[in-house]
Amino acid sequence: MSDPVATSERGRGQSHALEIADVSKRFRVAGRQVQALSHVHLAVGEGEFVSIVGSSGCGKSTLLRLVLGLDTDYDGEIRVDGQRVERPGLDRSIVFQEHRLLPWLNVEANVAAALRQSGLAAAERGQLVRDHLNLVGLEQFAKAYPAQLSGGMAQRVAIARALVTKPRFLLLDEPFGALDALTRLRLQDELQRIVRNEGTTAVLVTHDVDEAVYLGDRIVVMHPHPGRIATILPVTDAVSRDRSDPNFIGLRDEVLSRLGVSRTGDDAAAEVRRSV
Repeated sequence: MSDPVATSERGRGQSHALEIADVSKRFRVAGRQVQALSHVHLAVGEGEFVSIVGSSGCGKSTLLRLVLGLDTDYDGEIRVDGQRVERPGLDRSIVFQEHRLLPWLNVEANVAAALRQSGLAAAERGQLVRDHLNLVGLEQFAKAYPAQLSGGMAQRVAIARALVTKPRFLLLDEPFGALDALTRLRLQDELQRIVRNEGTTAVLVTHDVDEAVYLGDRIVVMHPHPGRIATILPVTDAVSRDRSDPNFIGLRDEVLSRLGVSRTGDDAAAEVRRSV
């Protein structure tokens, strides 16, 4: 197995801001114990972007819930700066596949909702909301309601809401999975720009191998039953962000191979998207 601690050449992080140490998780289903995660080890550097791929049932989303602090009933430890994660905190935000905007609130109110427990003055909260709507290019839609937005626009609001608290860690659970292909590509570029500019540490769960390679500094490949890390592949500086670049295609095909897909190219990538 590749070293889960080492960061890639692309990864800027040197210190381990987030540590997942020997984490296992079980659920009780129909009266029996089901092992969702088994002895997962992963260290994420400050400012690094880690992509996690794997088939359905490999525990990708479960792992994000544990990092977020929504579930603390597990074996092992998840640490931020050496301190065990015991509960959700403003240092960690998440974007889901569904935007989960409140339909009775307009765009600026949806983003502002994330700041209710921040303790900031109203003027400061308002400025943060304006800054982050500008960050995602939606400042002109502040008064619009979710029903008036396209899917891509709504997801950009969700990203603004996740970032308005200035989190150190942005967790992304299939954030573009419900969008059409063209919007997905555009938002990948937007996300890459925003994360780099903000200096946020990001962990992405995706079934899209192209997306994992395009955005990630490292790619974590997980296998199911029980969910475990099979390998971790660095995205080196030799891998261009150009999807037609031979090094990009080569790494994509290696990830597909680690996922058990023998064919290569666009057909194989499409097969993975259908199966997970």
